[in-house]
Amino acid sequence: MADDGPTASSGDREPGSTPGPGGGSRKPEHATAPGHSTRPAGTTDGGEPAAGTTDRSEPGGNGSSRFGTPGRPLKRSSFLVGFTGAAGVLLAYALYLGLRNAAGILVLVVIALFLAVGLHPAVVRLRAWGLPHGIAVAVVALTVVLLLCGGVFALVPPIVTQSGQFIEQLPSYLEALRRNETVNDLVVRYDLMERLQNAANADTVGQALGGVLGGAQLLFGTVFRGLTVLVLTIYFLAYFDRLRALGYSLVPRSRRERVQLIGDEILTKVGAYMVGALSIAVLAGISTYVFALIVGLPYPFALAVVVAVTDLIPQIGATLGAVIVSLVGFATDLPVGIACAVFFLIYQQVENYLIYPKIMRRSVAVNEVAALVAALLGVSLLGVVGALIAIPAVAAFQLILREVVLPRQESR
Repeated sequence: MADDGPTASSGDREPGSTPGPGGGSRKPEHATAPGHSTRPAGTTDGGEPAAGTTDRSEPGGNGSSRFGTPGRPLKRSSFLVGFTGAAGVLLAYALYLGLRNAAGILVLVVIALFLAVGLHPAVVRLRAWGLPHGIAVAVVALTVVLLLCGGVFALVPPIVTQSGQFIEQLPSYLEALRRNETVNDLVVRYDLMERLQNAANADTVGQALGGVLGGAQLLFGTVFRGLTVLVLTIYFLAYFDRLRALGYSLVPRSRRERVQLIGDEILTKVGAYMVGALSIAVLAGISTYVFALIVGLPYPFALAVVVAVTDLIPQIGATLGAVIVSLVGFATDLPVGIACAVFFLIYQQVENYLIYPKIMRRSVAVNEVAALVAALLGVSLLGVVGALIAIPAVAAFQLILREVVLPRQESR
């Protein structure tokens, strides 16, 4: 007998089929359930393609058609690619202009956020003592305002007093110069009186008024920026927990816990740095105040405030405050100036090698070379603000490098 073809084994038969002639299999003729149609899916009773379906015999179907196999989709036109690239460049340039124009406000926001991070441990401590969150924020903000007001009242009266004394004594200075023969010879030789008269014209007066208005604008601008930083700091303190939770919610859930642990550690280091820096600055101010009382420097409280404020600037702040006080001492008396120079030379050695390591290295633990480089870069980028946030930024970078980057490199 002739072979009808290859036979299917029992394992190759489809479920529900019966053996056919010659060992083949065939499906039962009435295997469909009642109420179900036996027409192909996606077709009507007449065999036409149903609405919303694709006929596989037409171009665009999954299989080949009578017009051939469809090719790959066409690439985007060069015009569309160029237009998209040009739009991206324009958007990037507009973003650059916006950031450049808002650079001043962004700096104020960074300062306020930095201060809020540094003051948040105080709010947490007050809440641990049983105070509500709003009252704790109000106490911290009021303390900051009182400190600022104390600094202003310590610095402004000496400046106003000395300026008034200079204006009152100005006629006597002019009279003394007028009686001096050497000065009179210089006036006659170089025609100084005529030059002064020519200089006192409308243009010179206009430039002087412009300088006065510019000084007033600088003064009011400084006051406005200070109030802006103060208000933003209070808002950041009040909504600190919400802002932190919002920042962590932007991280994927699979990495959120680790990011939260690292972020909280960074915030803790920044707060510890702020507390340590304020402690060192207050200690420097108190020491300067006591020394100024002993040697008889004028305006000792104002000089102490100047030293405390400048001591907040890393690396160069203590030297700057020492130079200012020493100049005042030399203007007062030569022995007093020498005593000021010797005092600050000894105090800076004690602060650098005894006080600073015990207070700062336990909380921040930043390498000295990295701190110096960061301070220089911060000054070049953001001025005094950059110097203030340089060391906390280096501490955060070291933490991320140690906990994220280096382990990832070792695992490869």
